[in-house]
Amino acid sequence: MVKKTAQGAARAPRRTEGLSRDVIVQAATELLDGGGESALTLRALTVRLRTGYGAIYHHVADKGDVLAAATDDVIVRVLAGVVGDADPQKALRRLALGLFDAIDAHPWVGAELSRQPWRPAMLDFYESIGRLLDALDVPESARFDAAGALVNYVMGVAGQNAENARRLAGGDTDRAAFLDDAAERWAQLDPDRYPFVHAATTRLREHSDRDQFIAGVDIFLAGMAALR
Repeated sequence: MVKKTAQGAARAPRRTEGLSRDVIVQAATELLDGGGESALTLRALTVRLRTGYGAIYHHVADKGDVLAAATDDVIVRVLAGVVGDADPQKALRRLALGLFDAIDAHPWVGAELSRQPWRPAMLDFYESIGRLLDALDVPESARFDAAGALVNYVMGVAGQNAENARRLAGGDTDRAAFLDDAAERWAQLDPDRYPFVHAATTRLREHSDRDQFIAGVDIFLAGMAALR
């Protein structure tokens, strides 16, 4: 039954099923995916979960705690997708692609990880990379730089793509039209001064961001193999 406040406004019934940290994280993720960090407020959570502030505070400390927990949940899912892969090079590739896809699907994750790279799930992510680099016989002296370079590449490209998608979504130009315009500008450049850029015009118009990212990961992996 829908109740009414003293002023007569309709109020949704309180939830009757159990409230847990996992349920709160799921609701927070939906809010974040729908409207970004600004959409995540404790007020919005109470409305979505049909509960009160007290019930939410029983499981989380504040908005920052909720955002961190949602970020950890996404990274844990990435790690779970690689469990059991016996080939360390394939596992590294899957980890990198998993993080890229996670940030692509949840742009707020990249921003939160940049602010708090010490999150438990992210530390587990680094540990997984370190173990895989060890399995690939990458020298211990090079593992820190190799892991950092790979993670920074993933987060940098994924974050840039997410920002580009956000900016295009807020305008009148879609990705295809944006790339067509950029390609036309490249095509008009002096081929003697910009031979590579001029020749890459067609590839720019037709390229897949995800495929290009994967090619970059393969270049990283080839370089890591050379460190042995």
